[in-house]
Amino acid sequence: MKKIVFTIALGLGLLTANAQIQSLAGPRLGLVYISASPGSSFLNGDLQLDEMGELPENYNDIAKGALTSLYGWQWESRFADGGNVTGIVEWIALVGGMEKGKFLPSVSSMVGARTASGIEFAVGPNLSLSGIAMVFGMGYNFKSGNLNIPVNIAFVPGRKGSQSIEEEIDPQYNSGTGEWEDIIKTPAYTVDYHTGNRFSITLGFNLSK
Repeated sequence: MKKIVFTIALGLGLLTANAQIQSLAGPRLGLVYISASPGSSFLNGDLQLDEMGELPENYNDIAKGALTSLYGWQWESRFADGGNVTGIVEWIALVGGMEKGKFLPSVSSMVGARTASGIEFAVGPNLSLSGIAMVFGMGYNFKSGNLNIPVNIAFVPGRKGSQSIEEEIDPQYNSGTGEWEDIIKTPAYTVDYHTGNRFSITLGFNLSK
């Protein structure tokens, strides 16, 4: 957790050093594959949004991967220009699932480097409905005049989790004994799940601000 906070703080600090930074911004389009998880089950329509906090007992029977589109915006700042290698800080906000009538937002803060030939790589924290994770990315930046066209692939590893659901009691009146009795309406159960690995490819269009 301390590493994530430090990375975010470093990114914010670099973004405010205006005298040394060239800023760019533009839209991002792409695709992401999410392995079997509550998020992918929500995209597939097998799980409602309010069920993601309390998974049903049959979750492992319905969970499967999903492929969806991505749309969002990227803010990029460059620093420490060494000629052959330039440091970069990226803030990327994306939304997935819109073609399916869903809304899955995510925000990433990434710090990395880009070579003079256009090869780039970066790493940083990612925040989504699945929680906080690390994102690892690499790609190539095409240039056309003042326009930068980055093509990137990224990987966000998921993690294992478990939910323990308490039994649901339904008090009922027993006319034979004249007393109220607690009847187990739904027995307690435990669901083991994975937040899902995410593999994405995006295309960006960045212009100097």
